Amino acid sequence: MNTPVSADRVDTLERLLGDPEDAGNPLGYGPILEADEDDRMFAAGERALDGFGLNAEFVPPEYGGRLRGLDAFVNIMRVVYRRDPSLGLGYGFSSFIAGVNVWSAGDGDQCRTAADLLLSGRRIAAAYHELAHGNDFAGTDCAAMRDASGRLLLSGRKEVVCNIHRSRALVVLARTAEGRGSRNHSQLLIDKAALPPDTLVDLRRWPSVGMRGVQLGGMEFRDCPVPDSAVLGNEGQGTETALRSFQLTRIALPGMLCGVLDSGLRLAQRLAVERELYGEPVSALPTVRAQLADAFVDLLISDCCTTVAARGVHLLTEQSSVHASAAKYQVSGHLIGAMDSLAAVLGANFYLREGRYGAFQKLLRDLKLAGFGHAARVACLVTMLPQLPVLARRGWMDGPEAPSEVFRPDVELGSLPFQRLSLFGRGRDSLLTALATGAGRLAGDGTAEGAEAAHLRTLVGQLRDESEALRRECALLRPSDIGVDAPPEVLQLPARYAALLAASACLNVWLGARDHGDPALQDPAWLIAALHRLARGLGHAGTEGLGPVRERLYSHLAERYEAAESFDLSRRRLPS
Repeated sequence: MNTPVSADRVDTLERLLGDPEDAGNPLGYGPILEADEDDRMFAAGERALDGFGLNAEFVPPEYGGRLRGLDAFVNIMRVVYRRDPSLGLGYGFSSFIAGVNVWSAGDGDQCRTAADLLLSGRRIAAAYHELAHGNDFAGTDCAAMRDASGRLLLSGRKEVVCNIHRSRALVVLARTAEGRGSRNHSQLLIDKAALPPDTLVDLRRWPSVGMRGVQLGGMEFRDCPVPDSAVLGNEGQGTETALRSFQLTRIALPGMLCGVLDSGLRLAQRLAVERELYGEPVSALPTVRAQLADAFVDLLISDCCTTVAARGVHLLTEQSSVHASAAKYQVSGHLIGAMDSLAAVLGANFYLREGRYGAFQKLLRDLKLAGFGHAARVACLVTMLPQLPVLARRGWMDGPEAPSEVFRPDVELGSLPFQRLSLFGRGRDSLLTALATGAGRLAGDGTAEGAEAAHLRTLVGQLRDESEALRRECALLRPSDIGVDAPPEVLQLPARYAALLAASACLNVWLGARDHGDPALQDPAWLIAALHRLARGLGHAGTEGLGPVRERLYSHLAERYEAAESFDLSRRRLPS
């Protein structure tokens, strides 16, 4: 299932980059691994992306770019992440992170300046991070204060920032007032070339275990003069802008990283069919087939979560603050857990740094970004927690229904609504409501028969029981339970909520595929396995007798592998 406008661009980029497993491909795993060993960006890959004009995908159409549907953007970037996550982050996603802040809060001149830089092939870095404070924006030391003449002078350090050295411009989060209040920080769009060179000092590069080619550097500002025209939005709006922009990046990053699991699954299946044990292929072992099938299900759950959340940014904009954090938390767990499981399938081969399976260890290392990145998993739970009591008391599963287009990736969306993003929802969650309405449709239409129907009834019943139990617990939360110092056990509540949203996404994507004739997703086997996995993760029994379901899923996986098709929702034909 492809978004129509982006499908051709995805296919064009796939053909441009070629089959990564082809030993003769200059853009394949061999050269990618050589660059990784040398801790450098993959230069040939960057040149190819220059030729494709990838930076145009980061710029809205009103400024000359191609950024429209968030799910379409994720599908394009997934092509790059499927081969080399370092290239995906280091070439461009860091510019997207910076850019969404400009599109969200910048005036016309600032947006045109940023667009012109990106469309000319240059980069913008998001300079948020300070080692002393991590993701604690309230503790930011880097400050832009006014001198006696009223001029802003920027002083302080930003550290472990992607592309800070080689970016032409920076979006800097800086303190513009004393204290730790939410209105004490601003974002500044700074053109490095327009500043006195003696006011900028490059700091050392920080090495990393994963994403080794990404240029993680730092910069010290020494009374750097900043014009008032550099302030994005109103002075003091910086933290709010960052938090609204995170709603896009928290969805996009895990969505792109689904490509890592797709490639890891492909490498594991290759080993399973090529290696023999006791005179038979490794894939003949039931345990191995089950592990591969489970990883396949993890990928489909992850893709459902990020696709629905991405489309929800357009269609359920006011609710995206919850959906984005839920997607980042839930999907990162599935991706990391599945890749760790596949490492066991590869055995000692997952340590190899070259050869037919050498890419797996790099993908595994690079994927760790999913768990922290610009927002750690626990930060996502803390973001969701304050909204749960309001949801429990106002709406929960009886709120307004989500439009069917939220679950239909084949339906094209309009431009991203940057200005309509909200820090808090309105006590309603249409995705959770869709779990109830989807369950009702499932019970009433009799599509699944026999054992499949029994599995689905059991699983949906457990999920609805979980939802009601969670609603009661969330309604009892006190103000002291939902702050940044909330007791650890309370954070299980948003984790459970995220799992229910994942279940809703899977159920309704399947219903949409069934209703509109998508053969790739009509088989209920993957839905049964997905709901079972989510129910078990919530402490429920799940359903019994899943052996035949897993076997059918493995057959689907093997069929896609032989046909050189992707393992995600799109089932896209891949270069081979």
